[in-house]
Amino acid sequence: MKRSERTRHLIELGGLVAKSGLIELTDDDRAVIFGLLLESAAILRTDERENSILLWRRRGKRGFDAGQTTPSD
Repeated sequence: MKRSERTRHLIELGGLVAKSGLIELTDDDRAVIFGLLLESAAILRTDERENSILLWRRRGKRGFDAGQTTPSD
């Protein structure tokens, strides 16, 4: 991946963190945000991987469709 492509990719991922509302909900506590990401990664290493991916994908698509900027169920 070229440097400019990688930079764009990282900016887009940061945008998803912002769009999810995690920055405000954690008072921009990067240790908490990183912990949440590590917890998600740990779940993806379990037998719950497929169910979690399906659930998170549905929630993500609903959030995109609604223009969501804060989390909800």
